[in-house]
Amino acid sequence: MHRYNCIIVEDEPLAAEVIKDYIEQVPFLQLKGVCTDALYAMDLLQKENIDMVFLDIHLPKLKGLDFIKALKKPPQIIITSAYQEYALQGYELNVVDYLLKPIEFNRFLMAVNKLKERGSKDTLAVSPAAATERAALFFNVSKKRVKVYIDEILFIESLKEYIRITTKDKSILTKFQLGQIEEMLAKNGFLRVHRSFLVAKNKIDAFSATDVEVNGEQIPIGRSYKEVVMSILEN
Repeated sequence: MHRYNCIIVEDEPLAAEVIKDYIEQVPFLQLKGVCTDALYAMDLLQKENIDMVFLDIHLPKLKGLDFIKALKKPPQIIITSAYQEYALQGYELNVVDYLLKPIEFNRFLMAVNKLKERGSKDTLAVSPAAATERAALFFNVSKKRVKVYIDEILFIESLKEYIRITTKDKSILTKFQLGQIEEMLAKNGFLRVHRSFLVAKNKIDAFSATDVEVNGEQIPIGRSYKEVVMSILEN
């Protein structure tokens, strides 16, 4: 059995201990070190042949995402974070997976099994399939983490402390702020048409001065958004 060398980059001892315990339970993973900051991790990457990094985002000295960008040939990365608002940026950097703390073992297993599917970091470097992997986000829904592909989202509706994400095949309700998801999807062609609605521009089938139509649903255009929305859609 091929074993994948991995390191943990985590400044919280308890979080690092949980991941370390999980790694020890997976036969094809071999832990090579625990780093409390990204600079230490860079040094270890030069000394060891590392296939995977379990990386926290909020680190001292150098943040996790900046650490990835600083590596010329990064190993495969699984982000472990308490903040889901960085998930899209992570996937744009081609990470294997994005795990939200507290991390459950079954979710950890799902992530590391992707390592076997994608192969070693050398295989990844020449794999066009990996480079074109679809961006997706995971949301908390009834004690589960539900995966939503960004290119399948039709529109998102704000419901006070929650948002409803609607795709052609499903609708999920999760505790989130519309403003937060708007920032996460800013580069993915989403348009704020109302204080309560965010719409995928390429999913708009028709529009008028008062609403847009998406998959048969009439979504109102708010007064304060009308000028911007009409300018974008008419051009």
